[in-house]
Parts: sequence; C-alpha cells; structure tokens
Amino acid sequence: MATIEQKGMYKVFPRSGKNVSFTHYCPGCGHGIINKLIAEACAELGLQDKTIFVDPVGCGVFTYYYWDAAHISAAHGRASAVATGSCRARPDAVNIAYQGDGDLGAIGFNNAFQAASRGENFGCIFVNNSLYGMTGGQMAPTTLDGETTTTTPFGRDPALTGYPLHVCEVFNQLKAPVYIARVSVADTKRIMQAKQAIRKVFEIQRDKKGYAILEILAPCPTNLRMNAEKAAQFCINEMEKEFPLGTFRDETATRPAREVRPIPQCASCAELFAEKTAIPAAVTDPAFAEKRFKFAGYGGQGILSLGLTVAEAARLERRHTLWFPSYGPEQRGGSANCSVVVSGTPIGSPTVEHPDVLVCMNQPSYERFAQDVKKGGLIIVDETVPVHVQPPEGVQLVVWPAIRLAEEFGVPKAANTMMLAALKKLNCTGLSGDSLEEALVASFKKKPELGEKNKQLLRQAEQM
Repeated sequence: MATIEQKGMYKVFPRSGKNVSFTHYCPGCGHGIINKLIAEACAELGLQDKTIFVDPVGCGVFTYYYWDAAHISAAHGRASAVATGSCRARPDAVNIAYQGDGDLGAIGFNNAFQAASRGENFGCIFVNNSLYGMTGGQMAPTTLDGETTTTTPFGRDPALTGYPLHVCEVFNQLKAPVYIARVSVADTKRIMQAKQAIRKVFEIQRDKKGYAILEILAPCPTNLRMNAEKAAQFCINEMEKEFPLGTFRDETATRPAREVRPIPQCASCAELFAEKTAIPAAVTDPAFAEKRFKFAGYGGQGILSLGLTVAEAARLERRHTLWFPSYGPEQRGGSANCSVVVSGTPIGSPTVEHPDVLVCMNQPSYERFAQDVKKGGLIIVDETVPVHVQPPEGVQLVVWPAIRLAEEFGVPKAANTMMLAALKKLNCTGLSGDSLEEALVASFKKKPELGEKNKQLLRQAEQM
C-alpha cells in the first residue's frame, strides 16, 4: 500500500481515470514492497530528477504511476534493450531496468544477457517469484523442480521442462558486470538487506561504474494459492534452497568510473542522421505524371539494387521518389521484389499494387504480378521466362535477353544492369539516360571501378 508520506512516490496514482492512493498489486505481493524500497532509495540518494526507469510488461507494468521519476515503457522482454538505448542516449542519467522472471528470464533473456555481457551502464532489478504472475500463474524459467503451476499441474518435471534458470549464476560467468547479488523481501530482516542492495545499484549508476543486476525473491500469494504469511515462508523455505541469497560479485571498490561520452548536439534527428553530402530536396512539378514500377525476380539477381538505381536516378532529377523492398527468407535464392514510385508531387504510399512498368526476371514473378499491370502499361521479361499467360489487354510485353547478355559479356551478375539497359532503351521511366547511368555508377560507391565497367556494359546492351 502506498501512503502520502512515502518517499519517491507520487501522492496519488491516476490509474483507470481515478486518483487512488493504493497500488494495483495483490495483498502480500513482493512487488509492492520492492516498489517502496526502490522509491525510497532513489529519493534518499537525491536521484529522482536524474533517474530514468524502464518499465516492463508484467506485474511491474504500472510503475510509472507510482515512482516520481522519468519513465520509458518497454515491450515485453525488451526492458534491457530499451535501457541500453536509454543509457547510451542519456549517459548522464541513472538508468534502471525493472523486470520480472518472465520478462527477463524467458522472452527477454538474450536482451538482458547481452547487455550484461557488454557491461551497459544501467542497473537491472530483477524480480523472481518463480512463476508468471500477471498472466495467471504459468510455469516460468525460474519455477522450482516439482512446483505446481497452472501449466505444471502435477509439478514441474525437469525431464520434460528443464531445470530452474539461475540468472545470477549465469550472469556471473560474464566479465563485464560490476555487481551481481540476490536478496529477498520475505521478512523484515531480508527487506532491510534488500534495501541496502537496491541502494548499491543506484550508487553504482550514480558513480558510472557499469552494469549491475540485483535479483529479488518475492512472494506471489495469489498464484501460489497461499495467504501472505505462507507465501513468504515459501520464499524462505523453498525458493532459497534453489536460489541461495548472497552477493556473487561486488567490484564497486576497484572498478573505475567509466567515461561519460558527450551527447551529440544537434537540432533534430534528421540533422543527426543526415548524409555528409547535401541532398537537394525534391521539386514539385505537377506536369510530371506519377510512374509506378515493380521489379521482381530471384533473390541474388540484383532486383532490389535495380529498383534502388531507378529511385536514385529520380532523386538526382529532384523528383519525389520512394523505394519499398519486399522479401524475407527469399532474399537469397527465392522470390524477391521491390516497388518504386517516381512522381512530380509528394507521394502518399510506397506500395505499388498496379504498376505502370513491371520488370520480371523469373516465371513466378511474371505469374504473380503480370495481371496487375495497368492498361497502357509495360512488362519487360527476361527471355528465359516462359510466357504461358498473355498479359492483360492493352499491356505491352517486351522480351529481353538480360541474363544471356550478362553471360556473353562475361559478367553473369550484371543481369540487372542489362535490365536497366532495356528500361533506358525503351525510355519508359520518364528519367534521362544520364541520370540512370549516374545512379548506376553511384550504386558501386565502394568499388567505383565496377561502376564504370557496368556503365560500359549498359551502353553496349542498349545497342542490341
């Protein structure tokens, strides 16, 4: 229960549209005690205006209603990942991730483990109540051997579901963490020890010593189906057998403070991530009719690069343009495609459902997209594509030997350049040949000699 006098917490909690003076936690829940200890430590150390809490999904999800400090809400299991971003963006702040055993031990384990391995500058307070509290008491990674939950009604069987996950012991194998400890809030003595450990986590972050993780064993009377006293005894008599209390590592006395890197000073994110070379803005020209392209083929044929080249040529001519790839596991070997929109006016959507120009390098792409081409449009297919189905009425079909030309020129990977030659020769892009050539060369910025060679191949193919 929260009171008005409680340090570090708001006087009232505006949940569900009401200002209430009590938390959402069940009676006897360890989270309520832990929340109070965290708020007190933060306030007593004078860190409220410097602290950023990263809130989890789980029973601790509403901590932003309670702690009088800055908060970021993270997706399920991603509190450590968000805290990584927070401590890097605000190295001057005290960054604290608050996570449960489902949030950290299951879906978020790799996020937390890798953050610890890197030694990120935040503290992680990890609440272990041996089951999933918010979702109904299912088995968690920390569920004890033989413990009954809603998904282990006959008790957890290690032969079927493995053994309980010992987070502190696993993290203790890493070099980077400064402080690793496990405490409990099952009785008054343990609560006082937990408060000192929580203060240490804040002090480590205040002093910029590095990564710290504190595991806290906490009772969950509702899902353990016990009263508060028996749930606390369960923590002492059962959980502590599996998860012994203690400090696994404390190097705060020997670790030097880490250098706080200055925050980049810029007016906006656009300025921060802007390319070093100036890119001229698009010029609105209503006289330039919008053109929509679809490029499709096998992954590895340079389909995405072909679309990017056309989009880059449009940018060079200061047209509005968008490039939108569509692929997944197909990027290498399966089907891949991308959409390009070029317009004289701002573009509303990057998706191309009915292209003006369709370029197909394989049969599946032709069969998938040919019937979507607009009347008056154009389809360019490689000569290796069997055209069993005729294009829609009013759509022109051009067969082009892109793959064969690339092989004859001794550069099999240049089939996409050969297709660009077809676009240039047919003059169907609304863009100048010079812009297409310049964009092609620019696509090989890491190997400019290949850019020049492809430009020569483009000109040769255009004469075919």
